[in-house]
Amino acid sequence: MIALITGASAGIGKELATEFAKDKIDLVLVARREEKMLEHALFLETTYGVKVSVIPMDLAAPNNAEQLFDEIQKRGFQIDFLINNAGFGDSGEFVDSVLTRQEDMINLNILSLTKLTRLFGADMKKRNRGTILNVASDAAFRPGPMMSVYFASKHYVLAFSEAIAEELRPYGVYVCTLCPGSTQSEFGEMAGFGKIDPNSSNPTSAEVAAFGYSQMKKKKVVFIHGRKIRLRAYLTRVLPKRLVRRWVYRQMA
Repeated sequence: MIALITGASAGIGKELATEFAKDKIDLVLVARREEKMLEHALFLETTYGVKVSVIPMDLAAPNNAEQLFDEIQKRGFQIDFLINNAGFGDSGEFVDSVLTRQEDMINLNILSLTKLTRLFGADMKKRNRGTILNVASDAAFRPGPMMSVYFASKHYVLAFSEAIAEELRPYGVYVCTLCPGSTQSEFGEMAGFGKIDPNSSNPTSAEVAAFGYSQMKKKKVVFIHGRKIRLRAYLTRVLPKRLVRRWVYRQMA
């Protein structure tokens, strides 16, 4: 069996690769930073005896999702697990943002994820077998002033994943969504929040990945990491939208 993981050079994606390797599942790692992936690939091959292929690629670029699918076909890989983990965020007021960065975010968080799900999902449907794990966020459950495009993109991932989970279920293809909260990873720094606080109480990427992997194996459809995060997701569904918007704005500002 083979798992394809995007955004696999660091954070949750890197740790998910480790979880698959522990179960002796071969890997295809995809991200922009080839050196980091090669380093982790060597560790996984040496430690767990799996085969790991590395494909350096920026999935925020137009048509790279199709190019990745074509490359997988050329190499003769049959993907049993598609892990759409690649994504990034940005902070600040939307009208002051850099528009090309928002476009890249939409391309990566939404468009590439959708294309890869369509391309590999069709193959899985033909074989009546396969698993797709899309990584969203607890941001998927509420609007996000000061991170409006990111929150909206994760809402799309969640809604899209739940819908196709039902469509593909009769064909033996399982679709699920991992919704982590704030995590000790490079995400915050990339989104403009600064470097990780070493004393942070946020879970590590390894903890989130282990949780997500275990829930995927149990065939849950949506899983939120952490009791406090689950409670917050519930409250944002039942509280008046006006209060939720103002609450999130105060937090983010």
